[in-house]
Amino acid sequence: MNAAISVVSVVGIGADGWDGLPESARRALRAAEVLLGAPRQLGLLPDDCPGERIAWPSPLRPAVPGLLAAHEGRAIAVLASGDPSFHGIARTLAETVGADRLRIHPHPSSVSYACARLGWPLEAVETLSLVARPLAALSAALHEGRRLLVLSEGADTAARVAELLRATGWGGTRIRVLEQLGGPAERLLDGTAADWPHERTDPLNVLALDCARDPGTLRLGAAPGLPDEAYEHDGQLTKRYVRAATLAALAPAPGELLWDVGGGSGSIGVEWMRTHRSCRAIAVEKSPERAARITRNADALGVPGLKVVTGPAPAALSGLETPSAVFIGGGLTAPGLLDTCWEALPPGGRLVANTVTLESEALLAQWYGRHDGELVRLAVSTAVPVGGFTGWRQAMPVTQWSVTKGCTDS
Repeated sequence: MNAAISVVSVVGIGADGWDGLPESARRALRAAEVLLGAPRQLGLLPDDCPGERIAWPSPLRPAVPGLLAAHEGRAIAVLASGDPSFHGIARTLAETVGADRLRIHPHPSSVSYACARLGWPLEAVETLSLVARPLAALSAALHEGRRLLVLSEGADTAARVAELLRATGWGGTRIRVLEQLGGPAERLLDGTAADWPHERTDPLNVLALDCARDPGTLRLGAAPGLPDEAYEHDGQLTKRYVRAATLAALAPAPGELLWDVGGGSGSIGVEWMRTHRSCRAIAVEKSPERAARITRNADALGVPGLKVVTGPAPAALSGLETPSAVFIGGGLTAPGLLDTCWEALPPGGRLVANTVTLESEALLAQWYGRHDGELVRLAVSTAVPVGGFTGWRQAMPVTQWSVTKGCTDS
């Protein structure tokens, strides 16, 4: 297929339609024998674009290779909203035919238009897409005073966002809905999440949020070590200060995958994913009740993409995608667990294991002697009332082994 398709023209088009396109984009559309796009986009083209008009099916992404193959050898133009390379079809097309076979004609994105209307500096604004993505992902981006632009999935997105904000303690957040940006029907709706009156808006919209936390809402920072009360748990929770030290040892980087073995409440996997939007995690937990709790914590803390595998390790690890790092928070003495995790890691992968028992500590000491790394004991004391005075109450010390797998390790 790649050899037959010489060039695919990808044309960004806005709410201003044909009038907003430069002449180079118009030429590409007039010359196309096949025009692919959403019905709304295809309807913006004049009659002097004679190509066969084909609306994208749903779901779109799986259909792209087949549609391109069906029209191989013909001049193809693809219509996209705004800038095709910004949360658009250009990525899928590049993966299908190769970036060198694309000729992209960008239009100003909806985010550029929104910042121009609001007077917001584009580089200081975080953008989040809710198109075919869980609404819960918004929660991880909420910070006091933060400005967010949300790419909407449709007419009910603003109402759904307002409901989430009210439910999570962000009802004071100002919401502005910018409809039909750049077109003759452009309109702005303004309000707060607490009293948002619009059940539906124009489906072509972008949301602008000025985040404001309600009094009494728990403050969640961007760094690992969230307050323990941020989690639903039954006592199986890596506590805040140990958790922060554990994430530092795991050292997440964008795009990496973590295995959180013995997930408990899911706190390590959750905070791994909160470090960067592209980080991924799989929590492995043998208790169905705790596995369900991990999913609830992931949704509440803005990382609904955390995958939960229910079953005992090491058996439940079979067939999982190769991890960048592994955390073992429980079950260290299960036969074969450490061996399985170690063998799964590629060279450069990291393994971190925590324990509070002498038996597991002895096992970690053996592995430390075999593979080196760093073996530390973490002890945390908390000030508590002692009569009319204050004293220290020490939690159980945690022994932690962390190691990076070398090219010659086995």
